[in-house]
Amino acid sequence: MTYDDNNIFARILRGEIPADKVYEDDYAVAFHDINPQAPVHVLVIPRGRYVSLDDFGEKASAEEIGGFFAAVAKVARMLGVVERGYRILANNGPDAHQEVPHFHVHLFAGRRLGPLIKRAPTG
Repeated sequence: MTYDDNNIFARILRGEIPADKVYEDDYAVAFHDINPQAPVHVLVIPRGRYVSLDDFGEKASAEEIGGFFAAVAKVARMLGVVERGYRILANNGPDAHQEVPHFHVHLFAGRRLGPLIKRAPTG
């Protein structure tokens, strides 16, 4: 997957598409998902041109990586979901159903989320 400068998150970062932002700093922008899968569903994206977590981990500086994940934690605190719990999810590549070629994490909270992946039947 190659980076597409016209992906929806790149366009949000450039201000071409509005987003219901909850947080932004030098490393990340967080905004409500337009198709929420939980009562709280926020996307957190880095400001840099990274396709996936793999790309981010390989090419981002330690400062960018630390700043991004600090922003994710700050967003969870701001939303008041730390005490009850939350889940972060990053899809990486087509088998994981990554739809936008810009690294991002989903932050889900606001109800019991249940198991992430059901176990395959044995036997």
